Amino acid sequence: MTFRSLALSNMKGNWRSYSAFFLSCVFSVLIFYMYSAFIYHPDVVSGHILQASKIRRGMMFCLYIIGIFSFLFVLYSNSAFLKTRKQEFGLLSLFGMTKAQLRKLVIYESIAIALLSIGAGIGLGMLFSKLFFMALSVFLKVTDPIPFAVPLKAIGITGFGFFILFVAIAILTSLRIGRSELIDLFKAGRKPKGQLIFSPWLVALALVSLGSGYTMALMLDPFNFFYMALLILVTVTIGSYFLFTQFSVLLIRFLQKRHSFFYNRTNMIVLAQLGYKLKDNARILFMVSIMSAVILTASGTFYLLQISSKQQIYDFYPYTVAVMEKGIHSHDVIDLDAMKEQLRAEGFPVTDEKIVTGIAATNIKLTRSNGNDMEYNPATMIISESDYNRLAKDKGKKQLHLKPGTAAMPGSFSPPIERITGSVQGQPIDYAAAAEPSESIMNQTKLNYMTVIMGDADYDRITAGVPEADQLVWYGYELKNWEHAGSALDKLKVSDDFIDQIDRSRPNNYANMKDTSSLTLFIGLFISLLFFIASGSLIYFKMFTELQEDQAQFNALKRIGMTRQEIRKITVTQIAIIFYLPCLIGTIHALFAMKALDGLMGSSVWLYSLVIIGIFVVMQTIYFLLASMSYSKGLNRGTASA
Repeated sequence: MTFRSLALSNMKGNWRSYSAFFLSCVFSVLIFYMYSAFIYHPDVVSGHILQASKIRRGMMFCLYIIGIFSFLFVLYSNSAFLKTRKQEFGLLSLFGMTKAQLRKLVIYESIAIALLSIGAGIGLGMLFSKLFFMALSVFLKVTDPIPFAVPLKAIGITGFGFFILFVAIAILTSLRIGRSELIDLFKAGRKPKGQLIFSPWLVALALVSLGSGYTMALMLDPFNFFYMALLILVTVTIGSYFLFTQFSVLLIRFLQKRHSFFYNRTNMIVLAQLGYKLKDNARILFMVSIMSAVILTASGTFYLLQISSKQQIYDFYPYTVAVMEKGIHSHDVIDLDAMKEQLRAEGFPVTDEKIVTGIAATNIKLTRSNGNDMEYNPATMIISESDYNRLAKDKGKKQLHLKPGTAAMPGSFSPPIERITGSVQGQPIDYAAAAEPSESIMNQTKLNYMTVIMGDADYDRITAGVPEADQLVWYGYELKNWEHAGSALDKLKVSDDFIDQIDRSRPNNYANMKDTSSLTLFIGLFISLLFFIASGSLIYFKMFTELQEDQAQFNALKRIGMTRQEIRKITVTQIAIIFYLPCLIGTIHALFAMKALDGLMGSSVWLYSLVIIGIFVVMQTIYFLLASMSYSKGLNRGTASA
């Protein structure tokens, strides 16, 4: 019998043990291929799908993330799988197989699994890539669906890349096996557990770290974000690690001392085993809790960014269309009545119209307390306080109450400005900067890149000597269903001489923003799903490394009279705690992160966050039910044969 035939017969005889590792490899190849198939799709590469070409670089970044993730995921899966076979390796060594031959056997098996998983993963990727393309077509708003294609470059990169990855992991793991002594291989899984111990100082460190991290998250704002965000991440990570490695032991010891609870039915056995399971799996549970927090926080962040992007569109473009004319009665830019009629005929009637008169200012200079003055060359428009408040009220923004001799400018300045100076019609102006903040309430055009707001009395005094022909008039229009009015606005005919005096870019910018944010949300959720499956798989693989040990323990319990139903209850309870505990901790982390995001962005995502958490819990429950059923079957086979 050759090593190749031995490896293949070994896989056939123990396929149930190999299946979990094989499926994890297939899943990694499947995800990688689908992304590669899109990136190297002929229509995307050639630029025929313009929307897809814009986000190709982002997809490439995601591909790198998936590649790194796949390496770590497969490495851990392979390590967990090989731990279950130490006694098998010990038996082969006892029969005379050398360490070099044992390594050779492992490499042959890894290559066989690699070839099978690569073939199955690429095959399934081809099968599901059409659905993936359809989903992307919806998010990209592509008129014609992305056609099905099998890019050879995607196949080559996926096949060659994963083959190298599997071979590298096989060599690394075979070296680890070769260093194990025969007695260690036979005693694997039967080493004494030792006493459950914890450090009160590390327990206190866990509680203090988490408390500090949560407190800082509640205090987070745009001004302290850059130096507190990293500190929050470090403290919460440290706290989470010691929460699982130290505080969990303290909690188990506390429950064991509660005799009324500990000696109630099967609780004694559940806690006795659970303590060691939490101790052995502490690092895995810690990683899963952090991954769960990342999944939930990332999903909420992507959604919040989408909302805030829309708010930024409103802030920068308060009205769908804005026209700036020079001269009170001039209509050089466009015939406004004809424009409104044309838009109404296109299905986008005007629902709100605002008119603001003002005067042009030049040589605007902002004086700061630190001496770092700012001089503005762009055209500046001065408007009255009453006109500003009229538009601000319409947009739900704060009103201004300027004192005589003061003026305000929309925007935030750091350090704040103290005086605003300039000239109007050659006459100098000099005003103290108002302490009250003001916001942008007018679309910018060539004649009003900047806006200065003055009290009504000061404004009337300055404009008294400005002829009507030199005054500025700003028209703002809101349209019905403005989100879809981009093509209708593009049809408006404006002379090239006045093209910069009309702003109609809100619908198109909104459409571009929505496409980008929707695709970002899609990619983020897709990668979140990837991490979710990985987190469940980490727990699943770790459980199965302890299957033989649990079979031996439950056989002993069965011999002293414990029923199969009681064994199943103990098993399901332990699996539920192992599955849901990191999910609970990750959810708590995510809720504090969402609270911090609310303070940073000024938008609430609690409803969306609760929906995401609900979906996460449902998916975790499905994963738990499948894992508990599979684990129970494996446990029953071991106990039944004993």
